[in-house]
Amino acid sequence: MFVTTRQARIAGVLAGYLADLALSDPKRGHPVALFGQAAARLERFSYRDSRLAGAMHVGLAVGTVGLLATVAQRSAARRGRLWSGAATATATWVALGGTSLGRTGWEMAAVLDRGDVEAARRLLPSLCGRDPNRLDEEGLTRAAVESVAENTSDAQVAPLLWAAAGGAPAALGYRAVNTMDSMIGYRSARYNRFGWAAARLDDLANYAGARVTAVLVAVCAPIVGGSPLGALRSWQRDAARHPSPNAGVVEAAFAGALGVRLGGPTQYLHELQIRPTLGDGPAPSVADLHRAVELSRAVQAAAALLVAAAAVRWR
Repeated sequence: MFVTTRQARIAGVLAGYLADLALSDPKRGHPVALFGQAAARLERFSYRDSRLAGAMHVGLAVGTVGLLATVAQRSAARRGRLWSGAATATATWVALGGTSLGRTGWEMAAVLDRGDVEAARRLLPSLCGRDPNRLDEEGLTRAAVESVAENTSDAQVAPLLWAAAGGAPAALGYRAVNTMDSMIGYRSARYNRFGWAAARLDDLANYAGARVTAVLVAVCAPIVGGSPLGALRSWQRDAARHPSPNAGVVEAAFAGALGVRLGGPTQYLHELQIRPTLGDGPAPSVADLHRAVELSRAVQAAAALLVAAAAVRWR
């Protein structure tokens, strides 16, 4: 049977998704972590308190990843579609973080179930960049739910879509952009200007993924006893008030689906942000965190099915 280049790419994306389910992220030597270390070393030389310097820094870091991935993809393609699909599968596995996200979410729920606030504070930096020492059990639970929601898009749906659209260069380029945003895309004294380009580029890279994620949250909400209409209503009503054009969409959809209230005062290491509230219900409980992780896993699977459907469409 003749296999088109697009079908080979989609098969590679699905293989990468399955690899993430089976292998998760390596504990040592993860390519994303190595990229982050290289970007941090580059920053020692490239840092200036200006938007132009930040744009050059991001352009060099992300451009290098894109160039290397393009060379690797073309080299694999010259050897045949099987090799090209394998390159896409590897890049997709590297770009994804859904299994690690779910595992960390479950661990957070488990320690909060035990009432071990100190253990939850130690675990929170694996999910987000908030200051755990200023959060009580309720604050830790809300932070975990919001992080699971946002990263359902950032660590799973968006990488799958980018990999399906452009193979290894798109998948790894996306992951590089997202990593740069997590490193310098803050409104702190050091990064307010230098990190501006990283933050704006990440907004663009995640725009479609966040909205596909919100739709899938509504579709999958009944799996956890949630409300599809609540997800759509909260998304349409509340998302635009969030400072992030993408995180607000996904967090609002999760809040409406789960029937909880997210947002409010949010303490990061560098600043306190007063976020608008999302959703109508009570503050999330540990049981709601369990439901959020289950909903995230369902959305990830639905995104993979969406990609598989694209392969059938392109046959």
